Amino acid sequence: MERKEDILKTKYLKVHTVTDFKDLICKSAKMYKKQTAFKLKDKNGKIYNVSYQDLKNNVEAIGTALIDLNLSNKAISVIGKNSYSWICSYIASAIIGTVVPIDKELHVDDVINFINISESKAIIGDSKYIKSIIENKEKLKEEILLINIDNTNIEGSTNLNKLIEDGKAKLQSGDTRFSKIEINPDDMHILLFTSGTTGKAKGICLSHKNICSNIMSVAQIVKVDKTTVVLSILPIHHTYECTLGQLLVLYGGGIITYCDGLRYINKNINEYKPSFVICVPLLLENIHKKIVKTLQKSLPAKYFNQDKHFIDCMPAPLRFIVKRKIKKSLGGNLRTFIVGAAAINPTIIEDFFKFGFKALQGYGLTECSPLVAGNNDFFYKADSVGLPIPDVEYKINNPDSQGNGEIIVKGPNVMLGYYNDPEATDAVFKKGWFYTGDVGYIDDNGFLYITGRCKSVIVTQNGKNIYPEEIEYYLNESPLVSECIVLGDKPKGDKETYVTAKIYPNKDYIKEILNKEDLSEDDIKKEIKTLVSDINKKLPNFKHIKNFKIVKEPLEKTTTQKIKRFGNNLSM
Repeated sequence: MERKEDILKTKYLKVHTVTDFKDLICKSAKMYKKQTAFKLKDKNGKIYNVSYQDLKNNVEAIGTALIDLNLSNKAISVIGKNSYSWICSYIASAIIGTVVPIDKELHVDDVINFINISESKAIIGDSKYIKSIIENKEKLKEEILLINIDNTNIEGSTNLNKLIEDGKAKLQSGDTRFSKIEINPDDMHILLFTSGTTGKAKGICLSHKNICSNIMSVAQIVKVDKTTVVLSILPIHHTYECTLGQLLVLYGGGIITYCDGLRYINKNINEYKPSFVICVPLLLENIHKKIVKTLQKSLPAKYFNQDKHFIDCMPAPLRFIVKRKIKKSLGGNLRTFIVGAAAINPTIIEDFFKFGFKALQGYGLTECSPLVAGNNDFFYKADSVGLPIPDVEYKINNPDSQGNGEIIVKGPNVMLGYYNDPEATDAVFKKGWFYTGDVGYIDDNGFLYITGRCKSVIVTQNGKNIYPEEIEYYLNESPLVSECIVLGDKPKGDKETYVTAKIYPNKDYIKEILNKEDLSEDDIKKEIKTLVSDINKKLPNFKHIKNFKIVKEPLEKTTTQKIKRFGNNLSM
């Protein structure tokens, strides 16, 4: 069911209204009470449960203690690994003031820079980051309160447990300051600094309304309820994980669990048995590779040498066994992958549906809190990023002859603007529409397709536009390629710009097809050269890859595993 008339007639899931984070936490505590909100591990690795009422009590205690420290209406930075303490601190800070989530992978100088720019009066973080700030405190514009999530004794800081105890004592004595806070949903309460993949960091100003509207929109098209168990993997400071992997789950009454680290993903999946995993394409691709490799080793080759999908080639009893084994290898309860932040091969999406899972690709930006479009429980197309989420509109500005143009967005999820930067804000808002900087087209049924970034477009001497993502798609389709990036190169003294590629090869696959244990540089170059030649045959002349470079290390990435189109990856 993908026709436009069917889409327009569809009645989505019912939702309840929340206006802000305090409203969300209070309503969830009332609706779900003693139900489990988090499954956590103690120091001995034993799993214990935290209820929705416990969550509300914790947030109220932290908020009350922060108020008592004169932090009302002040900026509070939060930094650290994904944890229950992080999300409680984030919610409490956003209720009593403005929360500034900071990427834990940043250099301490960048962390301090964001603290200074935001004029944060406190920072709540893991001991590792608190110590590094203390070691560089001379770089801070003013003295700030340091609060340690790990509850270790660090001179010059207080710990979160003490704050919670102080807050609970205040609440028991009748302190009602936190409960009496009135939040204007349209005011800035979340300030995120993002460099994305396009250079200089900007401060993105979000409101409670921005994020709560996004939560309610997604809840209408993807079912999240008390049966939902999410394994949190992606960096929690990012809106993709924070909005969809944390707040949406708490809104719907689900359970949040935390990954112990990337190397423990398989262990944690089998330990917590999640029903939902929110991820980037890289994780889904790795899981897919393992599944296919295992099946190829254990099943007759005849199933893999036909035009049809190998699952469809199997007799029904074997198909049932294979799908059951795949599901069991992923914990037994997994039903949905939400995938975003970068492009993914639609074949992989289709394969997961064949395996018995939903793999729902979406499109969003931090500036949109983050989701704009998504495949969902009702409609999906494997090669598209989906339909606009409820209450959000998009259209293509000045489409070319193929329908490609800049994607512009309107909705309650769209940011207030860039922090203290009216010029940058004015540049992206025109007549109520937010100009995303992304390029795409919309099909006849309203499905959105992303074809590139305005800033990454390669313009030839003749004025032809080449979107690198299109050529990267062809390269990434090949098992010869682990990663790649396509760039425009303008040799000195030449007026023309040429398409070039940096390629990180899949050496294991090349060893396999050449039946060699050791590869020479010539072996690799020969295989990639043939691939490039084959791809060029599919492209018009002006889009041909004129030069490529084999790189020995994976390409530089952001914390959400997007390849950085600028920075160290730029040089050939």
